[in-house]
Amino acid sequence: MDHQHLTSDEFHARYSGESDTIEFKQGVSEHKIAEVVTAFSNTGGGTVLVGVDPRGHPVGTNTDGEAEARLHRVVGRVHRPGRYTLRVLDVESVKVLAIEVSRREGGYAQTTDGRVLVRRGAMNVALLGEQLDEFVSRRALRRFESTRTERTTDDVDPQLLEELANAFGWGEATTDRLADHGFLDLSSSPPSLTVAGVLYLLADPTDTLGKPYVEVFHYREDESESSRRKIAGPLQHQVAQATATVAEAVGHDVVVLGVRRYELDRLPTEVLREAIANAVAHRVYEDLRRAVRIDIRSTTVTITSPGPLPEPVTLATIREQNAARNVRVIEALRRFRLAEDAGRGVDLMQDAMAAHLLDPPRFDADDASVTVTLPLTSTVTTTERAWITEIETRGELHPTDRILLVHAARGEALTNSAVRTLLGIDSTHARAALQRLRDLGFLRQVGNRAGARYLLGDDLKPPAGLRLTDRDLREAVLDLARRQPLTNRLVREQFALDRPEALRILKELVASGDLIQEGQRRGTRYRRPNSAR
Repeated sequence: MDHQHLTSDEFHARYSGESDTIEFKQGVSEHKIAEVVTAFSNTGGGTVLVGVDPRGHPVGTNTDGEAEARLHRVVGRVHRPGRYTLRVLDVESVKVLAIEVSRREGGYAQTTDGRVLVRRGAMNVALLGEQLDEFVSRRALRRFESTRTERTTDDVDPQLLEELANAFGWGEATTDRLADHGFLDLSSSPPSLTVAGVLYLLADPTDTLGKPYVEVFHYREDESESSRRKIAGPLQHQVAQATATVAEAVGHDVVVLGVRRYELDRLPTEVLREAIANAVAHRVYEDLRRAVRIDIRSTTVTITSPGPLPEPVTLATIREQNAARNVRVIEALRRFRLAEDAGRGVDLMQDAMAAHLLDPPRFDADDASVTVTLPLTSTVTTTERAWITEIETRGELHPTDRILLVHAARGEALTNSAVRTLLGIDSTHARAALQRLRDLGFLRQVGNRAGARYLLGDDLKPPAGLRLTDRDLREAVLDLARRQPLTNRLVREQFALDRPEALRILKELVASGDLIQEGQRRGTRYRRPNSAR
């Protein structure tokens, strides 16, 4: 959470009293906070200050991670709240939690029991009767995916209709079933396909919806475009084909440890699939001029979806909150097993990247688009990843165990404090992780209590590239260069390094004058300055 320091005078000047945009809460009453969030969302927005007494004096509240998670859960129980931000206000050593709620732009918010509240002065007022009818009519959310099109059941592809029926488990895809799930509008004769129906039941939705497809751009290392591919058709085919296309383009790294050969995906397939499915499902289909765009570069894959984040999701709350712009579209992708359940997509991407020891995904958003960047880089080398894969055959590892073993393999002595810093956990969980790895024989303990240190177990031998110091590795590479010209591939195979690490060592030796580079790209060779060509 963001922190902001205020003097007492600054706080009282900004929050002089309860009003149509300010609410004081001395404690964390989940029911009351949910009510005021609903009212602010339906009116002009406002700020709930937790840890402030009714007279407006800061008395303080808990602001740790659990308190933050609790407030996210409270707001999450409100049906369709506005976007919000959590902030800690430090008022002369007293901590106050501020929930800053924005007015909902589309539709309206409701409490868990269905009430529609608005803010009037310092009161949260429930709308009834004609007032409710007028408010709902004025703020009703009409989803574009439910809009009727000019295409009818006569245009439906029979094979796609069968695919959809099988995905939903229907014995027969009747018009009533299609209408119940938002694919058909029965108000016309013959019945018209909705936007969602066009996306799943037409072989080519392009004629009706502009650019409802995926474009994949592949770039060379010099940033010049090497290929471009358009992936069209029904959405379930788009997600599957785009995932396969990107996975093939990104490829995998091959590492040989001893007699074993490991093929490591440069990106987990499940992460690619979920990122593409989210982009396709949550895009703004009213935008007829832009497609979902995937850019493949040497170090990243970026997936850009037209349109902003759906309310109430923000970049700060993207893991805690979830919302669907196109409810029918995402429901169908889930039925096809091409998307995770609600609220699991971002979790899966972040957790899977961490489990594969890769850098975390990055999320960016503005009023025009949402972009997910999947790095093809990591602070952990492919050799280390392969070594961890081999270690996992000896005993079950928790996801966070992997990074601890990598640091131990690098020669670090792990302490409780070091583990807390590495994993962002408390002392109890850090101790449990170290002792679990010790009991499995992966770590050995030296010392006791506060002086305990944990080193790599005697039975675990990291590959040569990990045991050598950087200085030793440079000397070993130079020794190899005295016998023969070097290539990046030769260095990788001899010292169990990944491509970027081998290239780094070679470039450093060229910069220091110990090696001379000849040729470019795949024809690049490295030799000692005094060696014959």
